[in-house]
Amino acid sequence: MVLRLIEEGRPLDEIVFFDTGWEFPQMYDHIAKFEAFTKRKVTILHPPKSFHYWMFERPVVAIKGPMKGQVHRTGNGWPGHNWRWCTGIKRDVIKSYCKKAIQYIGFACDEKERASPDGLKKGVQQIYPLIKYGMSEADCLTYCQSRGFDWGGLYKYFNRVSCFCCPLQRLKNLRTLRRHFPDLWTQMLNWEAKLGTRNRGFRGYDKVADLERRFASEDRQPSFHLFE
Repeated sequence: MVLRLIEEGRPLDEIVFFDTGWEFPQMYDHIAKFEAFTKRKVTILHPPKSFHYWMFERPVVAIKGPMKGQVHRTGNGWPGHNWRWCTGIKRDVIKSYCKKAIQYIGFACDEKERASPDGLKKGVQQIYPLIKYGMSEADCLTYCQSRGFDWGGLYKYFNRVSCFCCPLQRLKNLRTLRRHFPDLWTQMLNWEAKLGTRNRGFRGYDKVADLERRFASEDRQPSFHLFE
């Protein structure tokens, strides 16, 4: 989206990226390459407190039960489908920084249901260039690749790239992460060991360790076929 906006000379005052601290290392190289290619600086936003703090250290006050109003555990644990605390922090930081700026949002034409019908989101004007251009996610990837961007090969392995440790990603992606990015997978296992019982689960599994056992079992079965 940004490449095409620049190439067409559309008004663009600032390019913003929210760094969760849980990005693939290749993403930081990609941003540097993007800045060099476009001659435009990317503003990097950060959470007021690290995601590590929220996951492991934040005092969590009970809102009901016998400990209502008291700290009953430390750390949020992994995000989950019903409690996307990471998304909430990202949204709040971007909203605070951008305030009333007109925002270009990179929704592709095959995800137009995510766009606001009237172009307003809580009073903020949003523009969806990719939907107007009729560009699908696949079209966008081809467009970027034609200009030399490869994200360090991430899209050879994943159809979407977000936080490497996201509990909401597909089982296929988690399996791929373990196989091709073992250092990051080990980091997830180490984090989980620190959580103890403060774990909200990965895609119906209790822990990353359960997925590790499943994937290891699959590796021991050469004729194992995956159906998802």
